[in-house]
Amino acid sequence: MTTFSEFGLSSELLQAIEQIGFQTPTQIQQKAIPFLLENHRDFIGLAQTGTGKTAAFGLPIIQKIHREKIPQALILSPTRELCLQIAKDLELFCKYKKNVAIVTVYGGAKIDPQINKIKKGVQIVVATPGRMNDIIRRKKVDLTNIKTVVLDEADEMLNMGFKEELDAILQHTPTTKNILLFSATMPKQVIQIAETYIHDPYEVTVGKKNTGAETVDHAYYVVRGQDRYEALKRIADIHPDIYGIIFCRTRAETKLIAEKLIKDGYNADALHGDLSQEQREFVMGKFRKKNLQMLVATDVVARGLDVENLTHIISYNLPDDLETYTHRSGRTGRAGKKGVSIAIVSRREIEKIKRIERSIHKQFERRQVPNGHEICERQFFHLIERVKNVEVNEEQIAPFMNKVYEKLEAFTPEEVIKHFVALEFNMLLDYYKNERDLNVPYRSKDQNKNKQRSKNKEKHSTKFQRLFINVGRKNNVRPQDIISLVNDISGKRRIPIGEIDISKSFSFFEVPPHEAHELTSTTVYLDDKEVQIRKADSKESKDSGHRFKPNHTVGKKSKKQKRKRKK
Repeated sequence: MTTFSEFGLSSELLQAIEQIGFQTPTQIQQKAIPFLLENHRDFIGLAQTGTGKTAAFGLPIIQKIHREKIPQALILSPTRELCLQIAKDLELFCKYKKNVAIVTVYGGAKIDPQINKIKKGVQIVVATPGRMNDIIRRKKVDLTNIKTVVLDEADEMLNMGFKEELDAILQHTPTTKNILLFSATMPKQVIQIAETYIHDPYEVTVGKKNTGAETVDHAYYVVRGQDRYEALKRIADIHPDIYGIIFCRTRAETKLIAEKLIKDGYNADALHGDLSQEQREFVMGKFRKKNLQMLVATDVVARGLDVENLTHIISYNLPDDLETYTHRSGRTGRAGKKGVSIAIVSRREIEKIKRIERSIHKQFERRQVPNGHEICERQFFHLIERVKNVEVNEEQIAPFMNKVYEKLEAFTPEEVIKHFVALEFNMLLDYYKNERDLNVPYRSKDQNKNKQRSKNKEKHSTKFQRLFINVGRKNNVRPQDIISLVNDISGKRRIPIGEIDISKSFSFFEVPPHEAHELTSTTVYLDDKEVQIRKADSKESKDSGHRFKPNHTVGKKSKKQKRKRKK
């Protein structure tokens, strides 16, 4: 078995590693540390998030640092959270190695204190690209003596649009430096960066490129759009020990879901871009101490969060790009422990699940949203296990036991247990007494064809209910956007839709009356704007906007239009 002592690390670093509790090096550490200690050469390390990359590049950098207080290593990361986490880890490694100065440079905080720390003398700079580029433009840092540049989470930096900043920063570093690029995936942009700035690299791949971690199981639940939140609650209820992150697309949705969970009694909070750094650190402090079970977050602010022992990652909505899903799922199943990545999807998103499966080379399990009986049973036996395993401090409870026995003397042991169960579960049993089945049924190809035929017949014979929606041309809304929104809410494709009228700040559209209630009772968001749908007032004009007739096909001219054009 390989140990850290075999790598040739200094006694100070080995002492710090032992105190931290590191025992066996991870795969990326085994391959990177010996090479980087002995070579000054460009390096590419492809490994999932949470595989110990900070130690893989951090330990060699610290060992090679000389005492002069000038910037010798620059570590770039996509977010301030990851930036702070890297610096914290490096400081732990440096505990017994004196005179190593590390500064963190990131946006969202005052720039002057960061500049002052650089002026006082520093050997390692850990920075986000935007703030680092700002300091370079102000000519407040000298990078001419940089020996090593680390691009950590390179794919995420490029996903966040930092390519120009990375180009500008690297141009201010000496050509003699070596570049260490670490990434979970290798999309085209990362390959382009590598081809431009990295020369003759030593490349290490842990696992397969662009694949999911072996320790993570992937599952999905298919529900209608308006049932996502109810499905989320049932998933949380069926896993009483859940400790995970729920990913949403927008900060508005993050706030909404977190507020709903808190209101419904769940141990949750939100992490999004509207929070100050102090508020973020407060929320993250609670989450790391497990005072919170669930953290609702956007992908942007969650990048760089390094939290151990997460049991679940839940995608409330699937991300647009496949690499983001890989990063989400890679936050669980770390350090050899098993984790689960769950996606809540509508029927039309099943094809997206298949694309992700092909991308990460992992099979998803389609699961059924649990019913009330299953949830109550799981919660009950979870409580029994807690009762069995609780430590009893005889001395502390002894003064109260006589009164307890006196109060319960009228009950048999069986009756005490029944009352105990009722006390804990009456509310839960009552809540799930008349629960709906949230699962969208499986459908064969023949069923799909038959259903489409019936829909086509219905479309020509159904009367329509006219609905109002509070978005229009100024929100860049097109007919296909309204159709897509209706499909997402209803969880159905090709729902019959009548005329669509789009005005400047609002629109109207028509659906069958039996679909109207579902659409008007759901709150949804379109590009962070809360969308309100209600039945149109009979006085509201049908001629207030650009009208699109039923069966309007976007981007295609009808035969009638073509004949008019020829005349």
